[in-house]
Amino acid sequence: MNRDTIIGFVLIAVVLFGFSWWNQPSAEQIEAQRKEDSVRAVMKDNEAKKLMAEQAARQAQAEAAAEGDSSALFFSALNGTNSPVVLKNGKVELTLNTKGGTLAKAVVKGFEDKDGNPDVTLFTEKDQQMNFLLSGKTENIVTQDLYFTPSNVSDTTVTMTAQANNGGSIVMDYRLGPDHMLHFSLQAVGMSGIFAPTYKEMDMEWADHTRQQEKGFYFENRYTGLFYKEANGGGTDNLSETSDKTETIEETLDWVAFRNQFFSIALIAKDNFVGGSTLSSVQDEKNSGYLKQFNAKLRTAFDPTGAKPSEFEMYVGPNDFRLIQSVEEQSQFGKDLDLEQLVNLGWWLFRLINRWFTLYVFDWLASWGFSMGVVLILITLILKAITFPMVKKSYMSSAKMRVLKPKLEEATKEYDKPEDQMKKQQAMMQMYSQYGVSPLSGCLPMLIQMPIWIAMFWFVPNAIQLRGESFLWMQDLATYDPIVSWNSHIWGIGDHLSLSCLLFCGSNILYSWFTMRQQKDQMVGQQAEQMKMMQWMMYLMPLMFFFMFNDYSSGLNFYYFISLAFSSIIMYTLRKTTNDEKLLAILEARYKENKANPKKKTSGLAARLEAMQKQAEELQKQRQNGYKK
Repeated sequence: MNRDTIIGFVLIAVVLFGFSWWNQPSAEQIEAQRKEDSVRAVMKDNEAKKLMAEQAARQAQAEAAAEGDSSALFFSALNGTNSPVVLKNGKVELTLNTKGGTLAKAVVKGFEDKDGNPDVTLFTEKDQQMNFLLSGKTENIVTQDLYFTPSNVSDTTVTMTAQANNGGSIVMDYRLGPDHMLHFSLQAVGMSGIFAPTYKEMDMEWADHTRQQEKGFYFENRYTGLFYKEANGGGTDNLSETSDKTETIEETLDWVAFRNQFFSIALIAKDNFVGGSTLSSVQDEKNSGYLKQFNAKLRTAFDPTGAKPSEFEMYVGPNDFRLIQSVEEQSQFGKDLDLEQLVNLGWWLFRLINRWFTLYVFDWLASWGFSMGVVLILITLILKAITFPMVKKSYMSSAKMRVLKPKLEEATKEYDKPEDQMKKQQAMMQMYSQYGVSPLSGCLPMLIQMPIWIAMFWFVPNAIQLRGESFLWMQDLATYDPIVSWNSHIWGIGDHLSLSCLLFCGSNILYSWFTMRQQKDQMVGQQAEQMKMMQWMMYLMPLMFFFMFNDYSSGLNFYYFISLAFSSIIMYTLRKTTNDEKLLAILEARYKENKANPKKKTSGLAARLEAMQKQAEELQKQRQNGYKK
């Protein structure tokens, strides 16, 4: 090899190295190439996995076909993409998933939620699940595992179909009404050979994790529960709202509902839910965002031939008594559903008062366009006007005993010994009878008022018309109105002080003072001493009410505050306008009239006490005679 050859090789090497250096990629180009290689490797790996999965699926299909498993029947429906289908009108927006073919989200329009959003979301797919389970001869069909194909889609209708490999299908048909009622059905088409001829019932599982919708957790939780109604005109009942409960209901049911304070979801079966339904309710912790976990395991009619669908209806909306009445008329099942029971109006007596009086008065006042706070004040005035004659009668009865007090003390001073108390009572009753005074007339009118007062205890917290309504300092009449709040929870008080509750307790103290003063003025002898003990109990009641009502709605506390304030004003006015001298003169005239008629018999409580006194005296004589023998 000569010198020229060596020089040539060197020059070629220099050129090659120079060219390689000149054309080497930049750092950005190297990184881009690395990413592209990685993507290609992942795609290649995914293709290999997909191929292996398809091979495994085909093998599983073959094995399932040999063993009769449901995956063989609905193999094509076990894979797919979950897509939402929305049904909506002016009142609700309901979302259904193609995976499972059931309701996945419910939004009630026109009601602001506690976070300020314009609509209330009752649940999403993570909160609620509904599943239908069908038992075939050799195969079980579970709808939540199937992918359905939507058709006939509009704003208010959709048909969900899960296609079986044998040409049959599971069809779920949905139709949303004009308000809050959803109509739907489930039907097995072309699958009669899959089920035994005697198979007439299918199982359902329905679960809901009920969201907290209002500011006050404990107060809303108190009105949240699982309700159900017995079929064939039976009554409505519910699981415990204050503790965990699981119960098996042997009676046939018309519907099952998950209810919180202001909203409900009720599931209605056309052919009823047969006996043996298992219902459960589990409490959630504060600050979890939820109130309770509900679960219902139900069973209803199913036609294996596919000739007749299993039909259902679902109410999704507010606990508004009048609205539920109107929506219930849209039911196509011809049943007396009595869904209005979802509006908690109290026990039977108080419910009658609220159903046939308070509701009508409330609706009438609201129709005038008054704010809800003014409506509560006007309801209070109306109730005070209605009960005023009874209150006045009660007061005048007390006033009569007050002006007779000196005479009673003089007439009964000889009976101050403990063993003479029966004689003293008899003498007092005798004098009351002679003066035409009945002690019971002062108590009975007040007892008549109590059912109305308690009825409002049930009505106000459950009136959805108060939800979100502000009045004076109260931002929301449906929940508490804190003037002071803190982070930690104090037993018996909570984490706030409610101004309306403080005003209610203050007015209660004032009213108790008026009442105790009135009663003290009419007590005689040892009764006055006993009254001193009673007054401490009466003054402790407002303190007890504070611990009870601090977490209650400001609307209820405000109503009680106004009611007691008006009662105190009425008591004060009656006291100032009553002329004791004229009243005593009237009683003296009546006494003279009765004295002039000695044949007039003692009646009422005085007669009963006189009879008891005679019986006691006879018993005492018999004992004394027995001791002598």
